[in-house]
Amino acid sequence: MPAGTGHTPETSYMFRGHFLGMNVRYIFSVFLVFLFLFMAAGCAQTKPPATPAPTAVETTATELPTTVATPFVPPTTEQVQSLPEIWGLEVQVYSNGEAINPMIEVINRGGKGLNFINQLDVKVTRSDGVVEDGQMVKPMYVGKTLELKGTTQNNDRVEVWAYTPENNRVKIVDKIVPFRSYN
Repeated sequence: MPAGTGHTPETSYMFRGHFLGMNVRYIFSVFLVFLFLFMAAGCAQTKPPATPAPTAVETTATELPTTVATPFVPPTTEQVQSLPEIWGLEVQVYSNGEAINPMIEVINRGGKGLNFINQLDVKVTRSDGVVEDGQMVKPMYVGKTLELKGTTQNNDRVEVWAYTPENNRVKIVDKIVPFRSYN
């Protein structure tokens, strides 16, 4: 510090303390103003508003006719069979559960007949009556997927046929696929 200014380290410290004291006083006064406004806002209401008394209204009940929608389930034409053990093939069928774009997914999960089954025919009979057909052909592998359009109803019917090495067509899946399952 320059000589003759009258500032010593002690007075500089006091100056900083005085400046800090000004900040504390300023913050404290602002706090008191907000506290006063907060209390004044709570005291401005003289009494709580009165709740209106409920009035009795006479109503007459009328019975509305109830309609129960029956789901469309197409009739089964042939029985589900199982493939011989040496040609066994597991097929998983489910809905993707998406309301915007509902799809029925058929997934090949493998089995002993993975190399022997030549083709899978898939038929989806949707609840709106539209029939979708698809095929899953060789090469077969675990996880091979076929997607067909479904609906958001819980009664889309899926039928799957497998072609054996002897070229016989065997129905291996016939089930109603729910749009969503919660389990």
